[in-house]
Parts: sequence; structure tokens; C-alpha cells
Amino acid sequence: MTPGFRKWLAIGTGLGIEIRAEDLRVTVARLRPSGAQLVGATTIVRFRQRHATEWGAEYAEFLKQHGARHLAATVLLPRREVIVRQLTLAGVASRDLGPAIEFQLDSLHPYPEGEAVSAWARIGDGGTVLLGIARRSTIEHYIALFAEAGVKVSSFTFSAAALYSAIRLVGDPPGDGFLALCESEGGLEAYGESPARAVFSATLDASREKAAELASAELRLPQETEPLPIASLLPLKAALSDSDLSRDALAYAAALAGASPRPALSVNLLPTEQRSSSSRAMFIPTAALALALLIVLGALASISPLEDRQYRAALAAEIARLEPQARQSAALDRKIETTRARARLLDDFRRRTKADLDALNELTGLLAPPTWLNGFELTRNSVALSGEAEQAAPLLKLIDGSPMFQNSEFTIPLGRTGKNELFRIRAAREGVLP
Repeated sequence: MTPGFRKWLAIGTGLGIEIRAEDLRVTVARLRPSGAQLVGATTIVRFRQRHATEWGAEYAEFLKQHGARHLAATVLLPRREVIVRQLTLAGVASRDLGPAIEFQLDSLHPYPEGEAVSAWARIGDGGTVLLGIARRSTIEHYIALFAEAGVKVSSFTFSAAALYSAIRLVGDPPGDGFLALCESEGGLEAYGESPARAVFSATLDASREKAAELASAELRLPQETEPLPIASLLPLKAALSDSDLSRDALAYAAALAGASPRPALSVNLLPTEQRSSSSRAMFIPTAALALALLIVLGALASISPLEDRQYRAALAAEIARLEPQARQSAALDRKIETTRARARLLDDFRRRTKADLDALNELTGLLAPPTWLNGFELTRNSVALSGEAEQAAPLLKLIDGSPMFQNSEFTIPLGRTGKNELFRIRAAREGVLP
């Protein structure tokens, strides 16, 4: 999907929560084709030591102030509590990815059997898969904690999945590869992408220079690659004056991922039956735009049938106008054909007369005196002769030797009168007109 097209689908409002060691960082983000906006941000301090209903009320008041009570949160689990793996399953069909991952899942985590919760998503169009694994007891603890506080949750995910989605909402990641770093309570959190590795995510307990060196090596990037602030990768049109985006970058990324109706990458560790959805009111602008688009498409689709009807009506009128001329043309064709038939008949008669005279002339030459005839009958296909000859038998060979006759035969036995023989012969005409 091109960035220009993705931009017009970027409509929604999201709520992101980043779980830190002691605090919760909460952000509300609004996503529009014109850009993304950080609407509000707050920190719920020492949530682990306070009663859930107490900080839950603080959370609800923050949502009320920003008109976000209908939203369900996208929660980023602490990076140290999620194992992130990148698997390459080239040649595995989409329908077989799940069983293939399940088959090798036990070798990808140290948890006891039945204690692992996993979720995955394909990265791009290839066979690369981003996999997240967390301990079941950890997921259940946070489910109970947020439920007690009255926090609706749509997703438990991790920073790599949220960043991958947020970066691509209205644009593309920079260059042919990049590395980004941000401060975290466990050290420096690194996130990067490169042609050699689609996604890299790790928490590094080292200096900034050493962390950049290690992460660049994993990504196969040049050692001189300058790490970027994670906040610089995220779309931002406007932010609150009192908000430090470098501090809120991960929570803001989670909010953006939750704001998009179709996130670029969805890796959700929250069980399906525990997921809450945001109020449908947030999708009213999307529905309105979709309805307008359907109306336009319907109007465009109706143009073709209307043009077809107009074309058929014009065609019928033209046929009606030309039909008398067509009938006249057909009648004229029939007259021409009749005249041609008559001309062919006359030509045949002329040729038949010539053929008959040629046959008569041929017989006159064949039956030389003293042979003479007293009967002669000529038809289209045959000739019948009767007469007298000194010897009648050779006459058959003589007649068949002519190119005009064939299959001659006596039709009655030979008779005799005086010195001559009486004969009657019938022969077929060869090569005459039908």
C-alpha cells in the first residue's frame, strides 16, 4: 500500500499506555490524513504501590478531560517481560505459519510448559515473522490489575510491534536502514530496521556508543551509523506544550497503533475473550467517508448502464430508419438472383444445342455407309440408334472409342435381312451438360 493511499485511511483516535517499572505513562493521539497529534499525556505514579481503584479514578479523570472515555487502551508491556523473536519461515504458506511457529515455540522461551503466551504477525510480504512471548502469569496479573482499576484494554503488545506500526501509518521508514535509541529503566532500548533484519528490538545495558555499536552490528549497518531518537520516527503534527515526546515516544507509538483502524502490524498477547473495543463513535468519520466513497462509486457505476440504455435506444432508432432500405435491398438482391438464374438457363440451352449438334456430327462420321439408320433418339444423357449394317458387332467398339460416348450396348439381339444385320444400340453421352 502506497504512503499516499495509507494517509487517507489514517483516521482515528487512540489511547496508549506504557507500563514502566513504577509508573504508567498514558497518551491520547488523534490521527488524521493531515497528520498525527498528541492530544494529551499524563503519568500515573507508583501504580504498583497504590490501590487500583485510586489510580483508576485518576486515569478516568484524564480520559474525561480529553473526551476519550470511550477508548480502549493499547498497552505496552515492559520490554524486559516480553521475549521478542524474529523468525524466517521462507516457503511456508500463510495457512501453515501458525502450526510451524507452534511446532518450534517451546525452543524459543525458558518458561515451563503451558506457561507461555505468544502472538505473532508476518512482516511485509516475505516469510519473516515477528513473535512476542510472555509469561502467562504476567499477562494474568496485568489483566486483573487493569480490570480492578476499570481500564478497558484492547491489546497487550510490545514496543517493536507498536513502533513498526506507528512509523508506517502515513509514510515510510527512513532510508535503507536505521537505528533508534531511547532511555528506559533497564538501560537503552534499541529499535532498528535494515535489509538484513526486518525488525531489531533489544534492551542494552551499555553506554550509548557501545549500544549503538552492538545494535548496528546486529542490523548489518555501517558502524558509523548515527542512532536516531525514537521520537523522530513518529508522525507528529502538533503536541502539547508541556509534553516531552522523547519521554512519551513509546506510549505515543502505542496510541497511534491503536488509533489506526488497520494497523500495519498487530501482535496482541491479550486473550481474545479479554479484549475490549473502543466505542463505535470513533469510527463515525471513517464511516462517513466510506459512505461518501460508496455514493461516488455507485454514481460512477450507474453511468455505464445509463450509457448502454442510451446506446441501445439510438441503435434501435437507426435500425428502424434503415429497415425500409434494407427490405428494398433484399428485394433487389432477389431480383438480381432470378435474372442471373434465367441468364444461366439460356446459356445452358445454347450450350446444349451445340453439344447435340456435335454428337450428331460425331455419329455421322462414325457410322459411314453402307451402314444406315432408320431410327435415332438423342437425350441429355444417352443416345439410341437403330438401323442396318453389314456387320453390327464392331459398331459398339467404334462408338465407345469416341470421346462423346461410353458404355454402348445392344438393346435387342441382332437380326438379319438379306445381306445386312439389324441392330438397336443405346450408349451414354460423356461430358454433356446436366
